[in-house]
Amino acid sequence: MQARLLQIDTALVAPRTVARRFRENEGEALYNLTQDNYSRLEDHFPRTMEAIRDKESAEYFVREMLAGWLLQKEYAFGVWENKSATLIGMMRLLHIDWRVPKAELNYFIDKEHAGKGLMTESVKALLRFAFHQLELEKIYIRTAMDNTPSQRLARKLGFRREGDLRADFKKTSGETIDVMLFGLTRGEFLGI
Repeated sequence: MQARLLQIDTALVAPRTVARRFRENEGEALYNLTQDNYSRLEDHFPRTMEAIRDKESAEYFVREMLAGWLLQKEYAFGVWENKSATLIGMMRLLHIDWRVPKAELNYFIDKEHAGKGLMTESVKALLRFAFHQLELEKIYIRTAMDNTPSQRLARKLGFRREGDLRADFKKTSGETIDVMLFGLTRGEFLGI
């Protein structure tokens, strides 16, 4: 545990969104979001979808993410639209290796809010948090070969394609697929 991380921000404000640490009793909102987007998420987030089977398991999942935050193992944010105060997405820094330090970033947004730049501005805020407050040296994204919107977002935010990982991910159907690996270093983000 790193004492300096006890004082980090738990909410990241962007022009049209607020990304904040999940709170207890927000499992139902997450469940509703994932169910509304089930067909878009099932192949890209099979473990998450499996963990959020119903409202009760969604609440358990939220509390696991909260525990992960407190134990400095992961940082999960719900993305809330400013106008409606509705949960519209999720972002997570996970698989943190504090020795480097580096983390994997994953994210998704509600189908009704996709393509409007909301996830771009939310991820930008998360990158500032990750590089300035967590002091990570690198963030990487693994995305399916056919997930063009995620690849576009990664490139827009300065991530560079580092390669392809063959047979690296298993879809809900059991099919094993290749993924693209993108990376962004602290120096690239800060312009050093």
